[in-house]
Amino acid sequence: MNELLTTEEMAEADLRAVSLGIPSLTLMENAGRAVADEAAKMVPAGSRIAVLCGPGNNGGDGFVAARLLSEHGFDVRVACLVRIDQLKGDAAVMAAKFGREVSDFNSKFLDEVALIIDALFGAGINRRMDGDGVEWVRSANSNDAPILAIDVPSGLDGNSGELRGADGIDADVTVTFFRAKPGHYLLPGRTLCGRLVIADIGIPEDVLIDQDDEGDWAGSNLGFLGLASHIDPVNWQLPSLKSETHKYKRGHAVVVSGPALSSGAARLGARGALRIGAGLVTLVGNSGASTINAAHSNAVMVRRVEGEDELRAFLEDERRNAVLIGPGASVSKETASDVLAVLESNAAVVLDADALTSFACGDVPSKSGGMGFLNAGSESARAPHDLFDAIRARSASVVMTPHEGEFKKLFGDVAPLGSSKLERARAAAELSGAVIVLKGADTVIAAPTGHAAINTNAPPTLATAGSGDVLAGFITGLVAQGMPAFEAACAAVWLHGECANLFGPGLIAEDLPEILPKVLSRLNKA
Repeated sequence: MNELLTTEEMAEADLRAVSLGIPSLTLMENAGRAVADEAAKMVPAGSRIAVLCGPGNNGGDGFVAARLLSEHGFDVRVACLVRIDQLKGDAAVMAAKFGREVSDFNSKFLDEVALIIDALFGAGINRRMDGDGVEWVRSANSNDAPILAIDVPSGLDGNSGELRGADGIDADVTVTFFRAKPGHYLLPGRTLCGRLVIADIGIPEDVLIDQDDEGDWAGSNLGFLGLASHIDPVNWQLPSLKSETHKYKRGHAVVVSGPALSSGAARLGARGALRIGAGLVTLVGNSGASTINAAHSNAVMVRRVEGEDELRAFLEDERRNAVLIGPGASVSKETASDVLAVLESNAAVVLDADALTSFACGDVPSKSGGMGFLNAGSESARAPHDLFDAIRARSASVVMTPHEGEFKKLFGDVAPLGSSKLERARAAAELSGAVIVLKGADTVIAAPTGHAAINTNAPPTLATAGSGDVLAGFITGLVAQGMPAFEAACAAVWLHGECANLFGPGLIAEDLPEILPKVLSRLNKA
């Protein structure tokens, strides 16, 4: 159940289930039962529960839950945003089946309740809440009782994880159905949802499998059904060690160092690549950087490589099968040239930090010195399309690891205004031909194929200098061992977060590679 479905995809899944013979009323009954079961776990038997119902199917789920809870002895009171005779479809049927009084919502409605069930608006809300909806949400949030949200907290966009307006339910528990949605994991949605429960309501797994021409799903035009997921270790297989394995079989990662006084970032990346299992790791850089790198490195090898021609020649040895460039490199035309030289090789490539920004539009400083800046309109400047063209021209994989600022500089408005983080990462992957790791507390990994994943285990302690350099090293070390780029990026992001969780407070970037063996050991025992 790791797949994530957008609201449109979930609607399509419902339609497919109905086409397979499952009545929509049965699905609503099962959804309401799942909500009632969870509610019964949250409060003592016989407690007073308030159910706030909206005008659509979310409200219908609420009426089912209210009926079942009443039948089990709970003191249930229900309010509905619209008159009962204004409800339509399945929601109207379930409201009639409830068969009890629907109360007016007033200042006393939530008095002495033990639990509030939010059944106002589901994940498909496409406008700002207004009027009574806003008042009810504010009253629920200001009440001391815990809140159980149905599908998503009211006001939350199920695709983007953003609030539709200034107000939204702040839930303690959210019960959704069949599969989670991106908005359950993208921020701020992940916080607003509280604990997430994914309930089985009888939708067959077959709805995720596109039919062939003979049994095509009616009305289906969705290209990404089931291609998004949240990261879980069951989704990937880390490189394994066999008795005959030796270091030359575990890959040789190359990390391109920045200038002498900025070389620490590359060392962090190199240490990450080594710790995660690359058999050999070599730091390459100019004379000054190599002197400092050699003084700080033991198991990581150091080679002096000056300029793009020497770098290109160094990578002609195809045993050097993975390259990381960007950490501490400086934003410059020289860095851009080095990146293009690396992309001419047959190695898998990870582009981080300055390797990305050196292709951004606008003025960028040149590390060659002088008085001026390199203008993006000049012949010597490099633009994003130069990078993307070079990536698409190669067969070996490329992973790019921007944070939001770097992403904006490189990709601009790659997706329509208001697009979710997931949609923006997917659009960037399709445009560039690279696997995109759009970093943050809700890191999104996207492949050009449309496959994407959202990470949920990153703690705020990762907001520390050098943390991203180690992550880039983790990815490089995994692709050096032959792990496919998308899976390597997903695994590295998850391991990165788990390292921080295990270490706890006081984390600095240097701690991440050193705690990794304990995380890997725990993972192997799971």
